[in-house]
Amino acid sequence: MSMRPQQKGLIQIAGVVDLEEGRALLAAGVNWLGWPLRLPVNAEDVSETEAARLIAALPPMDHHVLITYENTAPGTDAFCRQLGVRRVQLHGDVPLAELRGLRALRPDLYIIKSLVVRSGNEAELARMAELAAPWVDAFVTDTFDPDTGAEGATGRTHDWTISRRLVEASPVPVILAGGLTADNVAEAIHTVRPAGVDSHTGVEGADGRKDPDLVHRFVAEARRAFQAIGKQEGAL
Repeated sequence: MSMRPQQKGLIQIAGVVDLEEGRALLAAGVNWLGWPLRLPVNAEDVSETEAARLIAALPPMDHHVLITYENTAPGTDAFCRQLGVRRVQLHGDVPLAELRGLRALRPDLYIIKSLVVRSGNEAELARMAELAAPWVDAFVTDTFDPDTGAEGATGRTHDWTISRRLVEASPVPVILAGGLTADNVAEAIHTVRPAGVDSHTGVEGADGRKDPDLVHRFVAEARRAFQAIGKQEGAL
């Protein structure tokens, strides 16, 4: 299994539209840039060809996370190689056999598996986390949208107490996503105590581009909350 992530405090923002935006996000203190591609119910921010070009122009590769519904080991491996990324966030239904196969095929790949919260599925998510943990490096909790069927990237929050219990039970780190904004990310971190946070539309302006003020506020609020939690845990 590849290296576990660093201590709590990871900030990921997804949906880069061009080189200027990617550079601005990294300069603002964002750790990882997420690239949502091949998501059946979500519009893509850029094409696969353009994503590969931008990723190559925004080194190093460890800054980048492919976010996709690809659910086979060979398909995921090929897509990661096509884009030049070493991290992948898998949404949708990915059989355990494919997770095992991907780990065997790419021991260097950092694999994140989504745990999508919907009404009444907490026990199912806990079981999925238990079974999948040997083959992944982290989980990301996200929100199901019953209106569109989207499993994540919905811009909606979910019951954070469910994510908190998954954090406490999971043998690997858990990242929190789903409707996070500069206004709620601190509360979310204090409630869930995740290893990291992930935002997409929550830091965008009306034009669909990342709003610099919202991004800087989001990063500052998340950093403060992570530092506060670190102090609390250090005092125990």
